[in-house]
Amino acid sequence: MRVAVSVREGTISSSTLLKRLRSGSRKNATYAAFREVGRVIRTVQLLRYLSDAPLRRRVTAATNKVESFNRFSQWTGFGNRGVIADNDPIEQEKAMKFNALLTNAVIFHNALDIAKIVRQLLEEGWEIAPEDLAHISPYLTEHSNRFGEYSTHELGIQPEAYDPKLDVDFTPLREQDLTAAGLGQGCLSR
Repeated sequence: MRVAVSVREGTISSSTLLKRLRSGSRKNATYAAFREVGRVIRTVQLLRYLSDAPLRRRVTAATNKVESFNRFSQWTGFGNRGVIADNDPIEQEKAMKFNALLTNAVIFHNALDIAKIVRQLLEEGWEIAPEDLAHISPYLTEHSNRFGEYSTHELGIQPEAYDPKLDVDFTPLREQDLTAAGLGQGCLSR
């Protein structure tokens, strides 16, 4: 508590505190106290995770989404098997940012294609439930030819305006997610 009050009051700078904690000395009482607090927090979270099945499902779903994105990002950055051979940190950062840009561009293109198909199905009279759309991923690779020929003659063509609106009511899905997260139905403000 003294450390938190000292930082808030400005009697000790956060950089000084971090220097003391970084030393990692087991004799340092502040280090030992923060280490124990960290252990308590980890234990409480672990017990919560083990005892709460809906939490485990949400964590697993989120982890699966992140892993799917990482696999897709690796798929787009296929050159040199994804290895950045340059030791220059600036060049490494460029390579990572270019891969992120390419990955996001392909995801956006996939999302546009999915939205176009959903609109066509709605026009044909199909009923599309939000739960069905929740299972569709924009990490699609089957239609992309990484090793094909690429044309730049289309660069000057002005694309159609992007329409983000789908005539699908996602409200029940949002309410279900909020209820599963323990936030209740009174949280929707829209």
